[in-house]
Amino acid sequence: MAMTMIEKILQNHTQDKAIAGNIVWIDLDVRSARDFAGANVVKGFEKNFPDGTVADPAKTFFTFDCNVPANTIAYAENQHICRTFAKKHGIKVFDVDAGVGSHVMLFEGLALPGGTVVGTDSHLNIMGAVGCFGQGMGDSDIAFAFKTGRTWFEVPESIKITLKGTYSYPTTAKDLILFILKHMGAAGGLGLSVELCGEMIDKLTLQERITVASMGTEMGTISIMIPPNDDVINYYKNLGKEFTPVYADPDAKYLKEIELNIQDLKPQISKPHHPEDVISVEEAGGAAVDSVFIGSCTNGSYEDIKQAAAILKGKKVAPGVMVKVVPATRKDFGRLLAEGIVSDLFESGVIVSNAGCGGCAEGQIGMTGKGEVQISTSNRNFKGKQGSGFTYLASPVTAAASAIAGKIVTP
Repeated sequence: MAMTMIEKILQNHTQDKAIAGNIVWIDLDVRSARDFAGANVVKGFEKNFPDGTVADPAKTFFTFDCNVPANTIAYAENQHICRTFAKKHGIKVFDVDAGVGSHVMLFEGLALPGGTVVGTDSHLNIMGAVGCFGQGMGDSDIAFAFKTGRTWFEVPESIKITLKGTYSYPTTAKDLILFILKHMGAAGGLGLSVELCGEMIDKLTLQERITVASMGTEMGTISIMIPPNDDVINYYKNLGKEFTPVYADPDAKYLKEIELNIQDLKPQISKPHHPEDVISVEEAGGAAVDSVFIGSCTNGSYEDIKQAAAILKGKKVAPGVMVKVVPATRKDFGRLLAEGIVSDLFESGVIVSNAGCGGCAEGQIGMTGKGEVQISTSNRNFKGKQGSGFTYLASPVTAAASAIAGKIVTP
């Protein structure tokens, strides 16, 4: 029987029939919890499973990224609860210096093409970037996954989106996903899996794929599934990993097939307070900005920050504008340090923090105040998400150019 990407992945991890609409029990390659909700996972596990055995500690992880190092007593205590549990059960902790958990799992080769990953991160469907099933779940579900190595899931219907045409710099993968989100809306993929294909999708680098997949949650989709290309496959082969990439059958059945024209796509920006409320940067009319945040699981990679730094190098942030940069992982941060990019950012007047979620998760880098206008490279601009101000979502290059101009502009 012809299958979509997500049907195939789930079928490879279950004894049940993984067709859309069926509820199946799936085996999990990775079970994780982050510092947000991780302590509740531990408490739920210890309450409901008094024998205290974890199904497979080698496939179980904690990732601290929301508030690192902890700047509240509550986060400090929750992280310590997780560390204590991990030590007792032989579970690896990617601690406060590691960076964004989803990125760590992707780049360390824990999340692999064709695999299954769950955790307490609402954006864990980012794993679709490499053709992996990833899903954020509640703390009780994750506690059960820690204990059994399994979970149940209703196999979703799939939509296929074909992108026609190409674009060029300064348009980026962030602009591409904002454009798709504009057309899909906040609930356009609700409860569905979205498969992407087209010339530009095939060309996307691993990091660009992560940027695109990171905003599936903002359109309500179970996952944005991107078929792995040779670069993705070779990345994991070079890590010495064994895996089987999954692709949809040519005659797979989709709930809907959509074509979007992205020929000569211009830089896009999402207006406060709705990620799907997207216009071109030109239409934003040069609105004044007070602060800029470059980081998050969407745009905190070495490549993202290097692009932004290239625009800022030799220039100064506009007077009265605060710019905050947070690398996604320790490895990203180390590379930026080694290549002198952090120094360039510093000379431009940028505040650079340690790896993590930073401002996106009300973490270590600071929030917006009432009336403050911010451009952020993250994935959400809901009211209160990054403070009490007004947050626009844009690419790192748009954010960097706007930091210099003191208003919304493209390079």
